[in-house]
Amino acid sequence: MKMKKIISYIILILLPVSCNNFLDYNEYDFINKEDVLTNWNRIIGMVTNLYGTIPSGYYDVGGSMRDCATDDAFDTDRSRSIHYMNDGRWSALRTVDNLWDNMYRGIRDANNFFRNYDISLIEPYRYTDNYMERIREFELLDKQAKFLRAYFYFELIKRYRNVPFLGDEVLTQDEVNNMRQTPFEEIVNYIVSECDAIIPALPADYTGIIAGDQKGRITKGVAMALKARVLLYAASPLHNTGNDRAKWISAARASYAIIDAKIRIEEEETVREFPMYSLIDNYSNVWHIVNSGSELILGRRRGAERTFEERNFPVGFAGASGPSMCPTQNLVDCYRMANGKKITDPASGYSAASPYENRDPRLQRTVIVNNSSYKSRPIEIWEGGRDGLPTQDATETGYYLKKLLTENLVVDPGQTRTTGLHCIVLFRYGEVLLNYAEAMNEAFGPNDRGEFGMTAYEAVNLIRARAGMPDFETGMTQAQFQAELRDERRVELAFEDHRFWDIRRWKIGAETSVIRGMGIVRNENGSFTYTPRNIEGRTWNDRMNFYPIPQSELFKNPNLVQNPGWTE
Repeated sequence: MKMKKIISYIILILLPVSCNNFLDYNEYDFINKEDVLTNWNRIIGMVTNLYGTIPSGYYDVGGSMRDCATDDAFDTDRSRSIHYMNDGRWSALRTVDNLWDNMYRGIRDANNFFRNYDISLIEPYRYTDNYMERIREFELLDKQAKFLRAYFYFELIKRYRNVPFLGDEVLTQDEVNNMRQTPFEEIVNYIVSECDAIIPALPADYTGIIAGDQKGRITKGVAMALKARVLLYAASPLHNTGNDRAKWISAARASYAIIDAKIRIEEEETVREFPMYSLIDNYSNVWHIVNSGSELILGRRRGAERTFEERNFPVGFAGASGPSMCPTQNLVDCYRMANGKKITDPASGYSAASPYENRDPRLQRTVIVNNSSYKSRPIEIWEGGRDGLPTQDATETGYYLKKLLTENLVVDPGQTRTTGLHCIVLFRYGEVLLNYAEAMNEAFGPNDRGEFGMTAYEAVNLIRARAGMPDFETGMTQAQFQAELRDERRVELAFEDHRFWDIRRWKIGAETSVIRGMGIVRNENGSFTYTPRNIEGRTWNDRMNFYPIPQSELFKNPNLVQNPGWTE
């Protein structure tokens, strides 16, 4: 039998953990071409260093997750800086989630790589056994570096909007400190053009190209996913103030390119095609590395640990130090009934006495609710229960996080404690379908295919079917579909770092300021009384759609212009 020829594959992307400061010394700052000639690993190390600059994930914002600055979650530790975002205390002097230095350091490192990158440098290795493998690896390094540099710019513009553009030069500190900001749209065009330039050259998988475990490399699908997300953001109300339909069409086209992408496998004289990405069967496995399969496009793996579980397991378990992130009633109310109706619909069957029965299955795969089973016992969130108030560090919202946690980890110091790998999802196919549905609805409405092969309805119903939910009701207007889709996106992508940015690009911050929870009392007969209650009122000002440029940068560079509303 002839050996199968693999034309393209899917790859699971797992990234290392690292961070940098723009002014920190880096061993690759002073590398030159002669260094590469004497040590092959130095040029590889320059690209590896860029991977490490990608934001690390779970505790990016002063030990908290960005979701705690949305109406989806509440951080019970009031000393954390995430609360500055919620009560209006953040400013250009008191920054939160400040990645300005780190992202520009990554961009500078990428430019330094390109200054030294030259295919002729591989010539001295011509007579080594793995020369061809090194050629293939070397030829793909610049594509990965281009992607990462573009990704760093995206991290900057979604926070600060207009930012300095360094081009391809390795600038001195004085040169950097005299730069002016480049408009958001120009940097969007740059990111898209960089993705377009590398997509044809990137493999769908590195299997058969470079020996060994190559998980962690940027692939064709990753570049396509970044392009699609950037164009969606650019088409959204925050940036597309005139609601230019062409921008929505461009966003739809970029997402559909991923939906329509195929894997081709040639076996003997037969060529078979399969979708490049697809939804896995079990929603609960999306964020687990081993089971994420064909849905995960880009993820970041953290080393074996239990810190996330210690911070988020219900407090009644030994070793749990108190919830870091408690889901809110706002989020829970967003989950429909199993029949697809809102809980406020009189025909939905919702019961205030049994508020979690017959709900969207994703609710209890994402949130630990009162009296549900977790780690082999019922979770007692009622007042006086093992996991409820007034127990120290108990949830104040009436809920604990379930999604992202590894339930079987042991955190009890009285037992042999265990650790596990965690995967931070950066891009997945479920998001692509939702991006496509949003762009298609805005450009064509819910039922029109336009120039593509799928309607907005059809895309979102793939997500619904995997969740075990009925299709969206037919006959919705564009505005009705938009509202339903935004809730669907919130539910499907909960705690994957989308809500924070969605609130801003949709310009709905003023609608998210009242944070609600659930008060729970256990009655003498064993039943429960559930009473929704307000947890806190948050400060919102439209200036918060963008971050303040750090005052330290304004001092260094007098040409920078602060974002509107942050000058006081």
